[in-house]
Amino acid sequence: MTDLTSDYWNSRYLNQQTGWDLGEASPPIKNYVDQLTDKELKILIPGAGNAYEAIYLLENGFTNITVIDFAELPLKNLKSKLKDVNSAHYHLIQDDFFNHKGEYDLILEQTFFCAINPELRKDYVSQSYQLLAKNGKIAGLLFNKPFPFEGPPFGGNEDEYRELFNRKFEINIMEQAYNSIEPRKGSELFVIMNRK
Repeated sequence: MTDLTSDYWNSRYLNQQTGWDLGEASPPIKNYVDQLTDKELKILIPGAGNAYEAIYLLENGFTNITVIDFAELPLKNLKSKLKDVNSAHYHLIQDDFFNHKGEYDLILEQTFFCAINPELRKDYVSQSYQLLAKNGKIAGLLFNKPFPFEGPPFGGNEDEYRELFNRKFEINIMEQAYNSIEPRKGSELFVIMNRK
């Protein structure tokens, strides 16, 4: 399996090998964000890459966004895109998600879970649980399909995810996203999961 280091991810950005990059926040996540009324929610976006979701949140008045990524280059790009945004409203952190400490109301999941080694998925659940406040939640998208190549991305299915997250999360919604972009139609699950 590929060694998924920060150098690996930086080289993917440098060489523009970013097939997962939509060039904008994904419609299911935009739709979810549009329903959030508390603009002061502490929101973490792990493995955010170009972090279009963070830009969308900040453009829509959210004031406490943390972006964490292994790779330096997308964070530098994001910082330049946010030059006109109040820097008190966001934090950009270059680090391993699994080392991160903090407390958040919401973790937005968009192509991070599918990018980590599947052997780390139990650790993802535990780390997310640790990072969330008492009533915190994970919301976002998970791929609901296998991939015919060695990842990343790494696929999965609803049964596997339910078994994985059930230990520490109450699964409120896990269903096929109705508003995925065309190339991902039928292959994404929209999820909302509350910390138990």
